[in-house]
Amino acid sequence: MSPMSRSLQRLGERLFYQGRKFAFEAAWLRLPNGVEGVFETIRHPGGAMAVPIDGEGRFVLVEQFRFPLETWILEFPAGTLEAEEAPATTIGRELEEEVGYRAASWSHLGDFPLAPGYSDEIIHAYLARDLEALAEPPAQDPDEDLRTVHLTATELEEAVRAGRVDAKTVSGLFLFRGGS
Repeated sequence: MSPMSRSLQRLGERLFYQGRKFAFEAAWLRLPNGVEGVFETIRHPGGAMAVPIDGEGRFVLVEQFRFPLETWILEFPAGTLEAEEAPATTIGRELEEEVGYRAASWSHLGDFPLAPGYSDEIIHAYLARDLEALAEPPAQDPDEDLRTVHLTATELEEAVRAGRVDAKTVSGLFLFRGGS
């Protein structure tokens, strides 16, 4: 039997933490190649992300303070899927809440794992066009500190090279480039 024909076997597991957005577990596994060990995983319901393009062809991002890095990071608007919520619903809400826009035109760019070495989170990416600014600026959640930023493709690429952009935004830019 080839290693590729065997599947993962769960020999045991333990939940260490259940938070409001994710859970942390350790599982005793037998990998398809027969190796056994304890593997830690962050269980996440998934997320949705918009790649918004304004009327001038610029990308609309949030600049957000991220406490684990203790710095400001540029990101495409995104959010965690609520229970039983479709990704398209999630990202419509998040686009309004994070950057204050509504999109008239949506197209699915693709899905990708965010950090498969330690998490099962899948991000669903959408292109958002024909943006309309909301009459009232969005109210931020108490734990959010963010600003709306409009960048040209060149400016965004420079920010990527400077390490000022998160991985989901780099992936979203790549998906956009492949589909435009």
